[in-house]
Amino acid sequence: MNHDYLDPINSLHVPELADTTFAMDLLLRAKEGVRNIAVALTESASPDVRTVLRNQLMQGIAMHQEITELMINKKWFHPYELSEQYKLDQLSANNTLMIGVMTGFVLQTAK
Repeated sequence: MNHDYLDPINSLHVPELADTTFAMDLLLRAKEGVRNIAVALTESASPDVRTVLRNQLMQGIAMHQEITELMINKKWFHPYELSEQYKLDQLSANNTLMIGVMTGFVLQTAK
């Protein structure tokens, strides 16, 4: 049977998959932000700039912690159970492959 998975009636569990993907992306970007601010802090000379960057660094760390706790509570992330995280990563890879062959989903190829 040929379904158009862009039609919401045929997209069972897609919102949940999207939530986990968006949360992981947000977590990675929060980590990247913390890293970038830490580097900027070590390279700044102005006390005022260092104060601003230190405050932003603390906010970034707090945001990273909140996202991590949300993902752990939702069982989307298992930082202390590597075998469970591996299962989630495998499921994610399989879902990505499955989405790639769905009707209505066009993969862009490099030319």
